[in-house]
Amino acid sequence: MNQTFDYIVVGAGSAGSVIASRLSESPDIRVCLLEAGGPDKSILIHMPAAVVAMVPTRINNWAFKTVPQPGLNGRRGYQPRGKTLGGSSSINAMLYVRGHRWDYDHWASLGNPGWSYDEVLPYFKQAEHNETHRNAYHGQGGPLNVAEIQQPSAMNRMFLEAARECGLPLTPDYNGAEQHGAFMYQVTQKNGERCSAAKAYLTPNLARPNLSVVTGALTQRLLFEGRRAVGVQVRVDGRELRFDARREVIVSAGAFGSPQLLQLSGLGPAAHLQS
Repeated sequence: MNQTFDYIVVGAGSAGSVIASRLSESPDIRVCLLEAGGPDKSILIHMPAAVVAMVPTRINNWAFKTVPQPGLNGRRGYQPRGKTLGGSSSINAMLYVRGHRWDYDHWASLGNPGWSYDEVLPYFKQAEHNETHRNAYHGQGGPLNVAEIQQPSAMNRMFLEAARECGLPLTPDYNGAEQHGAFMYQVTQKNGERCSAAKAYLTPNLARPNLSVVTGALTQRLLFEGRRAVGVQVRVDGRELRFDARREVIVSAGAFGSPQLLQLSGLGPAAHLQS
């Protein structure tokens, strides 16, 4: 395999799957996507109920633990993180929750242009195919399928009725104009199966000749020429390999993996790196 590409994407999770798919839409761009976990072929990934088997175990899961937390009387917190194509979107509970308008507008007000709710909404709509809601807040035709729970239990209906009796409004579309209230979750599922970021964006496009996806590939550090990242050192099947990037190295290894990789590459607070 030729190990020189235009773009190297580290981490095939919710971000990396999208980035590699979108970049490789151009046939003139060669993209390499590196994932430390394996492929996403397991029935445990695609069967929604199997989330109960993956989240508490190390199946497709890094299963991180925090350092002892003073606020938890010294206990260590549990932090499941996906370790497969699709990342945490392949092991999570599939709830489709965008969050509140105020948060995005607040981020923009802090000096982050492009992050206001009105600016990010078009991207949510472009990504989405919502089976139920057709309004100004939702999209149809996007790769990420959003559905209603197919078989809600009697307990669901009882909960909603209890919420209504307590004075809470019923909000069928909490990803729309109003978030406050009680509701059934919208889920990233299609035909009763999980619709992860990988299933939405990546696996339908694995046949692209300009897209190379390498699983079982643990990126160890970024490689630099001066202050420019030009490649990565990766461990695959017990071998240390070098992958070179003509244009960019994109680090999308998650909230834990990305800062870890940067620190392993010598990027970060000097005192922390020295320790």
